[in-house]
Amino acid sequence: MSRAALSRALAVPLVVGLVVALPGYVTAQAGTGQRDTGFWLQLTLTVYAGARLSAMVLTRRGRLVQGAFWLFCYVAMGVAPLTQAVIGQVPTPVVGPPSDTTWAVALVLIGCVAFDAGALLARHRPAPRWRRPRPPASVSRRRLWLLVAVAYVGGVVSIVKLGGPAVFFTSRQGISDSVRASGLTGAAGTSQVGAALVRGFGTVPALLALLILLRWTLTSKAARRSPAAVLALAGLVVLNVIVNNPISNPRYWFLTVAFALVFTAFPRSPAVYRAALVTGVVAALLLFPFLDRFRYDTGATHRARSTGSVLEPLTLKDYDQIGMFANTLTFVKSGAGHSDGRQLASDVLFFVPRSVWHGKPLDSGVRVGQWMGMTNTNLSSPLWAELWLDFGPLGMTAGFVAVGYAAARTDRRYARRTLEEGGPGALAAVVVPVVAGYSFILLRGPLLQAAGRIGVAAVCLLLVTTFTSDRRKLLR
Repeated sequence: MSRAALSRALAVPLVVGLVVALPGYVTAQAGTGQRDTGFWLQLTLTVYAGARLSAMVLTRRGRLVQGAFWLFCYVAMGVAPLTQAVIGQVPTPVVGPPSDTTWAVALVLIGCVAFDAGALLARHRPAPRWRRPRPPASVSRRRLWLLVAVAYVGGVVSIVKLGGPAVFFTSRQGISDSVRASGLTGAAGTSQVGAALVRGFGTVPALLALLILLRWTLTSKAARRSPAAVLALAGLVVLNVIVNNPISNPRYWFLTVAFALVFTAFPRSPAVYRAALVTGVVAALLLFPFLDRFRYDTGATHRARSTGSVLEPLTLKDYDQIGMFANTLTFVKSGAGHSDGRQLASDVLFFVPRSVWHGKPLDSGVRVGQWMGMTNTNLSSPLWAELWLDFGPLGMTAGFVAVGYAAARTDRRYARRTLEEGGPGALAAVVVPVVAGYSFILLRGPLLQAAGRIGVAAVCLLLVTTFTSDRRKLLR
């Protein structure tokens, strides 16, 4: 069967399932929620995100970054909060009036439309009249081994610092206890920079080195005949099983690892791309809450009040994004005002300790959580809330136009230049799948918590990147 015929065969059941059947099933559930303006806006957002996700699945060329965006929007900003609105149960208290939640849903929908506008601008961007030819970013063959060494050293230091390999197969609580016991969090846990760097250098270089070696061995006979490459790849597989497993890592980080591995190993397969997005919906709705049992040593999970609904897991803390955006709106209106970029500056300069930067802003989720009087301030702060807190409505809208434009440009260059023209050392063939996977973390927020691994990844990529056209210095 041709790809076109396959797309047509999938089109009707996929669109009906995502746009009609699942939202209809949710709205038919029994619950105490009100069918007010907020509900209808939430239903509209869910249908819109479902239609856009269907378009991403059925596209002829894979659009990894845009597909990840719409997958997140459909599940975390669409189906889950729609379920909460129907059942009448929210995972995190919403302290403001119902009008703030309605306004939050409307702003999320505006952000989604702005994202599409940015993607449309990228699609119709006029070609430059002249372009100076330049070699694409590639992996330097010599410096790759330096990254492999950094990956092994970082992984071993992380394992030793946190108490040995067994700790990584207990729970996230066990890892957190080991971090506190190691003294990496500073006095009374006031600084997380040391812990973030150890965890970052223990996980990110191992993943990037694995992905680069994986692509090299899959696309190059010379790599498959190299004992050094094969042994290094085997060792990195073992290292990643320890430091990047789903037991001791946040689920969104493991989602990044899984996304990156799948699309690095199968970059050209439309079937794998479509299956990944569709499976992502099923996994997020059914399996994601199940993985919460690995958070605690006792196996306890955050349990909601029983409603008897099979959709009850969607009312747990994993999907508090709409509620936290509503709380952010209330927080700003309460007198805190907009930060005018100070939160973003804190995200970019995450590595500056608070002992040096007095008055450094807390991450957005913690800041709003403390204002709410929450004991547990490990709360989400979706990108909509981050942009609103810093820049207000115009800044948020402009931000999503920019994000949509960047996502579409990245997908376009990845499909046309990297997959069609790139060799074994094409850096974008590894970076774009990682960005697509990590976008789930960036969209969920807070950005400050996500910044550490971005900084470590940037250092690793600078370490191996070259723009030379000399093939003797590249992976081949």
